[in-house]
This record gives sequence, structure tokens and C-alpha cells, in this order.
Amino acid sequence: MMILRYAMFGLVALSATAFGNAALAQSKPLPPASSGAMPPVELTITMDGDKPVCAPAELRLPANTNVELHIISSAGEPVTITAPGQFENANVLHADGDLVHVASEKGYLVKQNGKGTLRIRTLKEGQEAYACTSNRNQKAPFEGKLVLTPPAG
Repeated sequence: MMILRYAMFGLVALSATAFGNAALAQSKPLPPASSGAMPPVELTITMDGDKPVCAPAELRLPANTNVELHIISSAGEPVTITAPGQFENANVLHADGDLVHVASEKGYLVKQNGKGTLRIRTLKEGQEAYACTSNRNQKAPFEGKLVLTPPAG
């Protein structure tokens, strides 16, 4: 009986190790960041009637850099922040507080009156739209501009 227990434990440990290695093989490691600095940036969410408003409207971040995004919401309802490609698992280094990664990996849900920190690796230089959408009024999102500037040398 004791041998059977050890054999089963070994099989479970081997399965867990194989599963962990398979999961690691799925996500590609990020190339080195263009800068060692991790600049903190604040993004605030308020409501204008039933429409969320994110500030700054033009969110400027250094490209290919690890950035610490402090998100503070005074919205009385959950709001989802999205930006094409930016919130995929490969680009998210850490998230905490009142932030929930949406299943599609396209954004983060910020809980009602929530606060949190999102550490991300920004994408390459360029411009993308970013949006803040309330769950109640998905047809009227706030649309801003995500500007990824040349990284600090």
C-alpha cells in the first residue's frame, strides 16, 4: 500500500511538472526592454452621466518598456479598459488590486470605485486607440489615443 501511495504521488508530481512545462512553452518570453526604467503612469476613470471618461485622453507611454500603470476609478460601476494587443498575457507582467483580466485578453475590468496597479510591457512605437467601456452602456465607450513614443535611452 505504501509503495502504491509513493507511485501515485510520483505520477501526480510528474503530471504537474509536465503540465507546468507545457504551459510555459505556450507563452514566448519577451525580448529585453528598451529601457530599464519602469515609469509610473496614472490613469483615472470618472463618469459623465452614463459614459465613462478616462484621463488622460492621450495616454503617452514609452514603447517596448516596462510601465507601471496606476488605475484609479471613481466610477460607480465597473469599467473595462481595452487597447489592441496591449493586454494580452504575454505583455502583462503583474496586476493587483481591483483589476480583473477579461477572458478575451483584450482588456482589464476595473471594479466599481476600484484601484489597482498594472505592470505591462508596452508594444512597439506607434498609435492605437484605447477605450473605456461601462458594462451598462457598451455602445458608448470613451475612446482615447494610446501613443507609444520612442523609449528613453
